[in-house]
Amino acid sequence: MELSDILAKESVIACAKVSSKRQLLQLLADHAAAPADASAQDIFDTLLEREQLGSTGLGNGIAIPHGKIAGLHGVTAVFARLDRAIDFDAVDDQPVDLAIMLLAPMGSGADHLKALSRVARVLRDDRVVEELRDTRDAGKLYEILTARYEAHNAA
Repeated sequence: MELSDILAKESVIACAKVSSKRQLLQLLADHAAAPADASAQDIFDTLLEREQLGSTGLGNGIAIPHGKIAGLHGVTAVFARLDRAIDFDAVDDQPVDLAIMLLAPMGSGADHLKALSRVARVLRDDRVVEELRDTRDAGKLYEILTARYEAHNAA
């Protein structure tokens, strides 16, 4: 599974202006609602429930909020590069400025885990993270997350 399989160009948000974890989760849910054919409120509630189990802030300014939604047809993602880092209760207590939300259908254990693994692998690359932080253009962010990274790893 590649990021281009689950992340659409239209699902990349550059310079998101949010000031809290709740606002970020709401923004991600709002952007995912139409492509996922799901209610933004249901998505938000699912993300909030998952966060109550433990923060999805991985450290190094990165968060991967995720959840499962009934009726979803496949794994989908929304990426946001924040204008300013926010408190996200991350494991390293560092504020978050890069977030990629993953939604998966109920009962999609393997696909959900593959998507989480793929996203984590991409965002572990310090070069990729630096490039994401250095751009404010949604198209460029999409390119960094998908084509350029995948071409680099295919070589």
